[in-house]
Amino acid sequence: MAMLAQSAGPFALGTFSAQGGESFPGLLADDRVLDLRSALDWAPSDLRAVLERWEETLPVLRTLAEDDSPGWLPLEGLRVHAPIEPRQIFQSGANYRQHVIDLEVAHRSPDDPRTVEEARAEIAAVMDRRAAEDLPYVFIGLPSAITGPYDDVVLPAWAEKPDWELELAAVVAKPAYRVTVEEALEYVAGYTIANDLTDRATVFRRDMKAIGTDWLRCKNAPGFTPLGPWLVPAESIADTGDLRITLKLNGETMQDESTKDMLFGVARLVSYASQTAQLLPGDLVLTGSPAGNGIHWGRLLRDGDVMEGSITGLGVQRTRCVAEGTA
Repeated sequence: MAMLAQSAGPFALGTFSAQGGESFPGLLADDRVLDLRSALDWAPSDLRAVLERWEETLPVLRTLAEDDSPGWLPLEGLRVHAPIEPRQIFQSGANYRQHVIDLEVAHRSPDDPRTVEEARAEIAAVMDRRAAEDLPYVFIGLPSAITGPYDDVVLPAWAEKPDWELELAAVVAKPAYRVTVEEALEYVAGYTIANDLTDRATVFRRDMKAIGTDWLRCKNAPGFTPLGPWLVPAESIADTGDLRITLKLNGETMQDESTKDMLFGVARLVSYASQTAQLLPGDLVLTGSPAGNGIHWGRLLRDGDVMEGSITGLGVQRTRCVAEGTA
C-alpha cells in the first residue's frame, strides 16, 4: 500500500500498479493517480517514454494535474514501484564535506601529532581546495540494483558490512553530451530519492590493492538501490543546494544533513559526467551521501532493520532489510 505523497509542487510522477495488474506511468496529484497511458494520446508505456518527450509533455502534465475528470485512482491501495528504469546510473563518491572530514579524522594514524581540532581544520581546508580546484569523483552503477521505495531489501549472505547511503538523485530529461555547468540543469527533468546501499567489507580489493575500489561488488547486489517514491519535476524544487536529507534506522535518526554540504552541486556533477559519457533520458545522477553512515556509527544493517529515508519535497521511502534466504 502506498504512503501519502508528501511531495513538493502541484504534481509528481511515478510508476504504479493495481493489485494483480501491470505497472503503468502515473501522474500524482492530491494523493490520486492518473494513468498516463490513457491520459496522453500517445500512450506511453513507462515513465522513461514520458521523459523522452519531456519538453512537449510537461505543459500537458501541468494541465492534467488540475483536471477533475473521471479516471483518477486513489493512491492508497496502489503499489508504488521505482519511478524510473534508467539505462545508466552515474554515482558520485566523497561529495559531502563533513562526511569526508569525519572519515579522515576517524581513520588518521595513531601517531598523528595533531589534535582532533587541528586535523579537522587541515582536512576542511583540503576539502575547500578540492571543491574549488578539483573534479568530482563519479563511477557507474547498475540498473539491476534498483528496487521500489517500499520493497524489502535482501542482504546477501556474503555482505559482511551492509550500510546505507541516502542520496539526492537527478533524473535526466534529454541527451546530454559535453554540456557546460551553466546549461547542465536544463537537462534535468526532476529529482528523486536513492538509497545507495554499500557493503563496506568489499569496497576495497584486498588481493589487488593497486586496483583500488570494487564498486561492482560492494554496491550492485539486486535491490541495493531503493529508488523513489516519486519523480518531482525540477520546477517544483527551488534550490537543490538547500534540501534536508534524513535517514532513520528503526526510528532513530542516523543521517540528517543539508545538501549545502555538497562539494559539487547537481550542475557540476551532470556537466562532469557528460564530458565523457552521453547521458540519456531517464538516467540517474546520484549526488553522494552525507555524514551519518553506519560505518560512522559502528552499526551496520541487519535482518529486520527498517530504513526510512526522506528528502525535502521528494517524499519518503521505507524499506525493510531481510537476510538472504528469509525473504
